Amino acid sequence: MAVFSVHQPWTFAFGILGNVVSFMVYLAPLPTFHQIYKKKSTEGFQSIPYIVALFSAMLWIFYAFIKTGASLLITINSVGCVIETIYIITYFIYAPKKARIVTVKFLLLFNVVGFGTILFITLVLTKGSKRALVLGWICVAFSLSVFIAPFCIMRRVIRTKSVEYMPFLLTFFLTLSAVMWFCYGLFLKDLYIAGPNILGFIFGVLQMLLYLIYRNGKKQVVSEQQLPELAGQIVDVVKLGTMVCADANNVVIPVNENENVNKEVKEVEGGLHATVEV
Repeated sequence: MAVFSVHQPWTFAFGILGNVVSFMVYLAPLPTFHQIYKKKSTEGFQSIPYIVALFSAMLWIFYAFIKTGASLLITINSVGCVIETIYIITYFIYAPKKARIVTVKFLLLFNVVGFGTILFITLVLTKGSKRALVLGWICVAFSLSVFIAPFCIMRRVIRTKSVEYMPFLLTFFLTLSAVMWFCYGLFLKDLYIAGPNILGFIFGVLQMLLYLIYRNGKKQVVSEQQLPELAGQIVDVVKLGTMVCADANNVVIPVNENENVNKEVKEVEGGLHATVEV
């Protein structure tokens, strides 16, 4: 049997398109890691978004092996695992000791304990067709929790009447990714793939509407006293298939350096990326 069946041309077509768009979303953090490599410092960026993205990719690969006919999820999420692993290794090399410890803890929590628990529940406690059912709902729950991340960015845009913290191009590709994977799940007749991307599409459209409404808004000058509040609200989104994905990019902005504040905020903005691999 062929790995990729083309007997369903629409399913195959949207799966390929989803792979292409999701690959572009996976590459979104490259400017951030180029900056980290040049400066030999993580400069307060956190590794959690990339650990979550790796966990998401592993989860959807496992689902694709359990679910018959979802082979195109394996391709993009396998690529995603490689890319996210490179990001995490790069981060680990240049991060301070405390950040490395946090990275190891979250890797163990998500990718060892969390994924191991899902494997146990799926392979040991369930049998036959129930495996895909249980794992599908686990994937849906995780994807929905990740898609809620844009609320923080949207709230900040409305409060500040400025879109300087919400890159339009990234939002557009995340929305496009949600459309591709929704159609893929729809033609594959898979609720667990199609369902979460409805929410991803809605949030994407709302973010683009906010961008159009506030695109001419004045950029807000942020003082150092306001930076801690800002740091807690800059969040990464997750993408399906990538979903994801969109890949929550919680950023801690250094406030004790003598660099221009606006420059730091711009650097943070460049590090945003969305990653749920659905």
